Amino acid sequence: MAAVKPCISSSRRTYTSGTANFGTNSEVGVWRRLKSSSHISATQPFFQSFKSGPTKSVKAVTRAMSGAAENSPLPGLPIDLRGKRAFIAGVADDHGYGWAIAKSLAAAGAEILVGTWVPALNIFESSLRRGKFDESRKLSDGSLMEITKVYPLDAVYDNPEDVPEDVKSNKRYLGSSNWTVKEVVDSVKQDFGSIDILVHSLANGPEVTKPLLETSRYGYLAAISASSYSYVSLLKHFAPIINPGGASISLTYIASERIIPGYGGGMSSAKAALESDTRVLAFEAGRKHNVRVNTISAGPLRSRAAKAIGFIDMMIDYSSENAPLQKELSAEEVGNAAAFLSSPLASAITGTVLYVDNGLNAMGVGVDSPVFENLDIPKAAK
Repeated sequence: MAAVKPCISSSRRTYTSGTANFGTNSEVGVWRRLKSSSHISATQPFFQSFKSGPTKSVKAVTRAMSGAAENSPLPGLPIDLRGKRAFIAGVADDHGYGWAIAKSLAAAGAEILVGTWVPALNIFESSLRRGKFDESRKLSDGSLMEITKVYPLDAVYDNPEDVPEDVKSNKRYLGSSNWTVKEVVDSVKQDFGSIDILVHSLANGPEVTKPLLETSRYGYLAAISASSYSYVSLLKHFAPIINPGGASISLTYIASERIIPGYGGGMSSAKAALESDTRVLAFEAGRKHNVRVNTISAGPLRSRAAKAIGFIDMMIDYSSENAPLQKELSAEEVGNAAAFLSSPLASAITGTVLYVDNGLNAMGVGVDSPVFENLDIPKAAK
């Protein structure tokens, strides 16, 4: 197991800049109140603006300064997850949304635990030890994201009795133990007592490249089991040890509600089920455990998992041409959205599908079609 110390939140050293304009009619009291909360460095002496004469604006640069004490309250509306513990299921490398979410939660001060698919566990832990992920682990303040513990996990199986003999004897599972959902939760409870944030960042469909009409019953049910029921199982078992006021997040895709040719094998059905389950679980987990449940509908990303579909580059190009924001989506943007949903700033948000896709979900047509070539459709400035 990889065991390292939790990180220090990069948000403690955040400096933001803005511009404030003050006219000659401003009251001195405004300046005093502003001075008490901010450091002002003006391009000219500030009080010159209080001389009599024609109205003239003075531009001042305002910088919010962090306090000297690391445990002092943060200014403004920070995403502050210090003292919180997160379990992210489905982190097996440093390229996907699960990794990005872990980084954003760590940057906000949360302690990070991860669940890694058993066959990928040795490679993942070895890469961590050898420093292969060090560049990817860098946070905005220069420190490295620390992972307190890595747990082997196969969320397709709820308990040891569910595991078939051929899986138990599979060489990729030999040497690992306590990796079913119930066993992992029991291990986390024994190691840490409780968590505050649960993230489901895993999906699999063995026949994802097949059209739905050609998908077998086995392939369809396997996609549902690994991609949607696994979330129900994780939340069911983790909920009793999630501290009241905690949050749970999953990842979905627009194929749940729109046709994406090539995204087959029952995966679109699994994502639709995941979004429906999000609403039901929000009610049940909210009433029973005071836990919020949301899902993020993320745009396409060049992750290793997405490359299995076979046309991820095409989907990214399509999004860049047709989304309201003409740019490539970054994993960090999804990670930051997850940090927000996990924080007290989102304390009244539950049962929601949050789209983080540059607005592509809002489009009814693809504006790059030749049909629209004579329309004056604006393009993003390069």
